[in-house]
Amino acid sequence: MGALGLEGVGVGMWPGTPYPLGAVFDGGGTNFAIFSEIAERIELCLFDDAGKESRVELPERNGMIWHGYLPRVGPGQRYGYRVHGPYDPDAGLRCNPAKLLIDPYALAIEGRIKWNEALFSYRFDAPDEPNDDDSAPYTMKSVVINPYFDWTGDRPLRIPYNESVIYEAHVKGMTMRHPGIPQDVRGSYSGLVHPAMIRHFKQLGVTAVELLPVHQFVNDSTLQDKGLSNYWGYNTIGFFAPHNGYSSFGDEGQQVLEFKTMVRALHRAGIEVILDVVYNHTAEGNHMGPTLAFRGIDNPAYYRLVDGDARHYYDTTGTGNSFNVRNHESLRMIMDSLRYWVTEMHVDGFRFDLASALARQFHEVDRLSAFFELVNQDPVISQVKLIAEPWDVGEGGYQVGKFPPLWTEWNGRYRDTVRDFWRGQPASLAEFASRFTGSSDLYEADNRRPIASINFITAHDGFTLADLVSYNNKHNEANGENNRDGESYNRSWNCGAEGPTENPKILELRERQKRNLLTTLLLSQGVPMIAHGDERGRTQNGNNNVYCQDNELSWVNWDTTEANLELTAFTTRLITLRTAHPIFRRQRFFQGRTIRGSNIEDIAWLRPDGQQMDDEDWNAGFASSIAIFLNGQGIPDRDLLGQRVTDNSFLLLINGHHEQVTFTLPSQAYARRWQVVLDTAAPQQPRSITIPRTYGPDAADCRCGEQVLVHARAMCLLRAL
Repeated sequence: MGALGLEGVGVGMWPGTPYPLGAVFDGGGTNFAIFSEIAERIELCLFDDAGKESRVELPERNGMIWHGYLPRVGPGQRYGYRVHGPYDPDAGLRCNPAKLLIDPYALAIEGRIKWNEALFSYRFDAPDEPNDDDSAPYTMKSVVINPYFDWTGDRPLRIPYNESVIYEAHVKGMTMRHPGIPQDVRGSYSGLVHPAMIRHFKQLGVTAVELLPVHQFVNDSTLQDKGLSNYWGYNTIGFFAPHNGYSSFGDEGQQVLEFKTMVRALHRAGIEVILDVVYNHTAEGNHMGPTLAFRGIDNPAYYRLVDGDARHYYDTTGTGNSFNVRNHESLRMIMDSLRYWVTEMHVDGFRFDLASALARQFHEVDRLSAFFELVNQDPVISQVKLIAEPWDVGEGGYQVGKFPPLWTEWNGRYRDTVRDFWRGQPASLAEFASRFTGSSDLYEADNRRPIASINFITAHDGFTLADLVSYNNKHNEANGENNRDGESYNRSWNCGAEGPTENPKILELRERQKRNLLTTLLLSQGVPMIAHGDERGRTQNGNNNVYCQDNELSWVNWDTTEANLELTAFTTRLITLRTAHPIFRRQRFFQGRTIRGSNIEDIAWLRPDGQQMDDEDWNAGFASSIAIFLNGQGIPDRDLLGQRVTDNSFLLLINGHHEQVTFTLPSQAYARRWQVVLDTAAPQQPRSITIPRTYGPDAADCRCGEQVLVHARAMCLLRAL
């Protein structure tokens, strides 16, 4: 079966069924179903291999669902819809049968947008005049797929949050420059699971990859005119279809099989797949945007319109439109999409872009909104990882710490605080301590746990780790907006020179700062997230907004320089250390109380002289050095043979000062002897871990009451013996 057109079908359309929505192949034919409340009639349009179009009206309407069944139509068939209905922009109605529309439930989408005035429902030189030019030659086509796939042996991994280390990655950017991956699969789903990439993920020790948007997205004409593109993919048009540009062998349904194969391979390697999803807006933009799908099907159902001015779109996303989560059909589409990616595509969780926008059932962000209620009650979606980007650009949109208990959150306050501390901002020590221990001030009041905090220092949006310590200012000139785009306040510090330098002292300091930031991230309570390439010192030359840069500026550089290899090895050591010791990934917040059978609290904050911090010490604006005692005696673990053991206690010496600081090790009540296991000023000593809680014979050995010299702007981790 394939793209026949109606002449090749040879029979009329049967009534079919209203559910499920979309185009569903059952082995003998395909059922087509689409929602529209305002449509007067809907034509299904089939395209053969030569692009010839055949049309047939959907014969049945149940409620607001139009449907029909075509025998002998199967996988590979290209199709779209033409919706006949009212066109009255002032009333928010924008039907136009001259525009071929993508199926909102399409499981695969073929081709790319060829920008032309025909894609718009108005004339460029006369915006109030309807444009009846046919858009079919210029738009993408929906595709019927074969839903069958061999998932034998695959199962949800369900890795607990406190054991998770998330790696944010771009499907294309991860592999485009990798010399060990064949060129014909670089930048694809297949490339991401090439043995070279699987080996990197496994050696690094990450437990999940969080993929930047893989829902079918559109490249803006304004970017294409500049020779740029929507590289990140936050411009969705198909919420059920894997992006066809990441397929290495076809876009007529092959992208679905390739995506499933990718998920299966990552699962076999013990790695979860989390999708960055963009349900808050679509690629159709504002009222001057193209008519590609939702706008022409049922504009007021799918989009939030301005009260009293239905011509314009209510926008809390900064993209021109906001998805209408107040409408039950559009909300159902979001839920159906989420459920599809879990049940049919086997993904393990979602990170919701601008999640606050999804909670605006009315005007304010409401944690009791219908969206949250549906997610909480859904037996499928509620069981996977749910990560919110807890803000949007609307009024009151910054909601860090305010999402419901089922959710985890990108902790923007963690990012800001850790950056401030290590760049030497005064009065940042107290908040640094709170962020390091899981941000109980944000999450504990709702009975949430440290895992509610997704800790990150860098992400796709903003400076890379290398650029964070190399630039004071953004350098986004390549984006063609005169450096006006991107965040201007980055909490970065260039360590003494802006950008590239050959000064060895500055270069050494930058490498140490990278290690400080990574060590803080991976030893903090909560769930760490590493941005792709940071473990290799990836730079974007100071560009903090590479959303439009699909080139070597944004792709991960796999050159094997000594500095890159050393930083990767150091990151691996940190993840191994975190994995080996549950004291760094507690399931509950520290209480500051003594542990049964011990006179020592579960955590202690000490001055460099070894004495407990008091209120005056915390309130000293200049304070930048502290020792943190982490009591592992109350943290049960299992050794390599599965026997229950008690975890080690650790002492973390943190010196954010610009000069070296001498720390006095605390009294024997904490430990008689200590072993240095990590020093960000000496990354190659002591030797890396071989098995849990074994650190090698070269590690330094210290005793209680002795003094330890910690390098300027450095961290030193000691294990109690």
